[in-house]
Amino acid sequence: MGADADITALMEQWRAGDPMAEEAVFRGLYGELREIADRLLRGEAAGHTLQPTALVHEAYLRLGVSDSLPVNDRRHLLALSARVMRQVLIDSARRRRRAKRGGSARWVTLDPRWAGASSEPLDVEAFEEALVRLEALDPRKAELLQLRHLAGLPLVEIAELTGLSSSTVKRDLRWARAWIMTELESA
Repeated sequence: MGADADITALMEQWRAGDPMAEEAVFRGLYGELREIADRLLRGEAAGHTLQPTALVHEAYLRLGVSDSLPVNDRRHLLALSARVMRQVLIDSARRRRRAKRGGSARWVTLDPRWAGASSEPLDVEAFEEALVRLEALDPRKAELLQLRHLAGLPLVEIAELTGLSSSTVKRDLRWARAWIMTELESA
């Protein structure tokens, strides 16, 4: 928990205007950000050109555009970073499709840990839209889903970070996965 407190303190310094704190925050989280990028890119179709390092750097640049991040701690920054990285991938897919003048949609395979028996490829844009709808319906469940499957945090750490019990985290994740799958099937 000491590292979390250090990152939170650095984020406070960053919001107060210390440019060295911004660099220290991202340097302290770089390994975790790189793991998130690796995880997101594993689901990409063959032929994508982004590498994990480039994805992390692009997300950093997009996050750095705002003067102050709307986050307070490590958990929020990792979730926001995962969302920005996912958006970079979606933007990249859209650019490639536009370049091909209406080429077919990009497909990814859903993480088998929560896809159930289905190995159907999913449209990354449809998944993003479903996640946005889930966030509007139940922000906590959407955040848990992002922390688990996009940021790759273990259940124990998610429970600790959110202040929820492990059983609540598991129950909410089951519900969120089922909801997302239902939305994707009806799309």
